[in-house]
Amino acid sequence: MKKTALFLAMSTAAVFTQAETVEVKLPTFYGKFNVTQEFVQQEDAGNFSQLNSNASRLGLKGDFALNHGLTAIYQAEFEIDVDGDGDVFKQRNTFAGVKGGFGKVQAGVFDSALKASQKKVDLFNDLQGEIKHVITNSENRVKNVVRYQSPKMGGVVLTADHINSEDETVNNGISASAAFSNDEVYLAYAYDSEVEGEAITVSRLVGQFNIDNVQLGALWESQDTDGDSADGYVASVAVKLSAVKLKAQYGASDIKAEGASTMSLGADYKLAKNAKTFVYITNEEAAEDAGSNQYYGAGIEYKF
Repeated sequence: MKKTALFLAMSTAAVFTQAETVEVKLPTFYGKFNVTQEFVQQEDAGNFSQLNSNASRLGLKGDFALNHGLTAIYQAEFEIDVDGDGDVFKQRNTFAGVKGGFGKVQAGVFDSALKASQKKVDLFNDLQGEIKHVITNSENRVKNVVRYQSPKMGGVVLTADHINSEDETVNNGISASAAFSNDEVYLAYAYDSEVEGEAITVSRLVGQFNIDNVQLGALWESQDTDGDSADGYVASVAVKLSAVKLKAQYGASDIKAEGASTMSLGADYKLAKNAKTFVYITNEEAAEDAGSNQYYGAGIEYKF
């Protein structure tokens, strides 16, 4: 009996000794906290102040190897309200997919190809000066999307989104882009069909140029609604001076309202690799002959 027990123990130890080690790749936990104290002066109404969370977020993302040279990819990201307003968590870019030599396929909720095409031309993204407030209706994060994105071919990446309507009375949407990039230049053309609504198409051209410590950006957009078209544009410039980045941006558009315009000035001061403090001023005219509003803010941003 003792010999049998000893034999079983030795056999079990041998099995575990010869077993392969299985490594599980843990996801990356990441986030951004961006909080501003903002003072608002309204020409046709009273003044007030507010604390803004500016799309602060938390997320998990990762990948792991599959058979046949493929890699699984996934991400789950949620907006959080640091200032205590609104929902504690609001879904942002969340998807599952696979990538390989053919490119990448993913499905879920994420920024449309047209929205992503702007790259970093909008220097005041997530603040009052961002382009969605005055310039465009098409900064969309869409749900029920299947995306194909090609590998980089001669500097060009093609992206196509199929947006399921999940309703037999509503047409599916399409968002697509073609983008060329290298170290100094980024150029893109993007197109939406029935993403904003029935019979609405949008075209967008984007250019970004990096010259030493200067970044120049421009974006032009046209929205056609059943034959009626409206245009908008924005131009931006950023200059890095050691730990300081100076920023300026101007845009005008008839897309959201006729004669609307926005102008912003700002400065970022780098506190660490992933931390900065910043100030900004935005002047916004929501429509022609309408009163203008001014926004004065200071904030801090941490990324991890």
